[in-house]
Amino acid sequence: MTRPVSPLLPITYSSEVSAAKQRGAPIVALESTIITHGMPYPGNIEMARSVEDIIRQQGAVPATIAVIKGMLHIGLEPQELETLAQLDNVMKVSRADLAFAIAERRHGATTVAATMIAASRAGIKVFATGGIGGVHRGAEESFDISADLEELARTGVIVVCAGAKAILDVPKTLEVLETRGVPVVTYDSEEFPAFWSRASGLRSPLSLPSPAAIANFQKMRDQLGIDGGMLIANPVPEADEIPREEMEIYIGRALANAERDEITGKAVTPYLLDNIFHLTGGRSLKTNIALVENNARLAAEIAVAS
Repeated sequence: MTRPVSPLLPITYSSEVSAAKQRGAPIVALESTIITHGMPYPGNIEMARSVEDIIRQQGAVPATIAVIKGMLHIGLEPQELETLAQLDNVMKVSRADLAFAIAERRHGATTVAATMIAASRAGIKVFATGGIGGVHRGAEESFDISADLEELARTGVIVVCAGAKAILDVPKTLEVLETRGVPVVTYDSEEFPAFWSRASGLRSPLSLPSPAAIANFQKMRDQLGIDGGMLIANPVPEADEIPREEMEIYIGRALANAERDEITGKAVTPYLLDNIFHLTGGRSLKTNIALVENNARLAAEIAVAS
């Protein structure tokens, strides 16, 4: 059940999202860290526009979420999107610091967890991203576990992704999701995907063949009063994937570099992704863009079917 938004909350809706809410049109939330922290300008704005257009083409409305000067934006006007893509020193905000960015009138790019919180407050039930965070490799010593997993357990939003980021400990990530009661559904496959790769070597807990079936599953959860989100794993298109065996070589090298350079905390994921970009000669970024677009398409289809 969506909590009412406080009239005192500094929140604004884009004209497109506002109109969609008034007429009851399907809306798909989008995060903003992929714009501010995922790739440089102008590639980031080109990707953001492409993803939004894909959602519109499927009959839904995109709502890119970000904090700009302390205002929580649900959907961005074209110029706001352009400005965000060029900003420096943007906070990467999650559950712990979303309110801080708003209170301190900062610029903030929303992670999976923060986007889920904002989407839920705005009554948006479907969210498309690239890959979720999870249990980091070596977490038994570092205790490095993403807030995304806890958010999935508590916030009622369908999250469409290409699986957990392959730099993580994917088996442990699935174990935590199971423990927290989060349904993990792979779209049209029995095997859980591994972000850049279609296969992880792990059987998916659940599988459904269509957006309508996914929407119906969520409807049954709502009728039973089951709280929390649902994770939809959408394998990257075959033409765009980098095979798992090849990716594990690059990931191993990037992890070794991170340990050598003593990278910790929030800096780990962007460091690893940048390393992998260079190790793959840019192929990882091309695959990343393809999977985000693929996820946006599926998320819009789910939103339309809901």
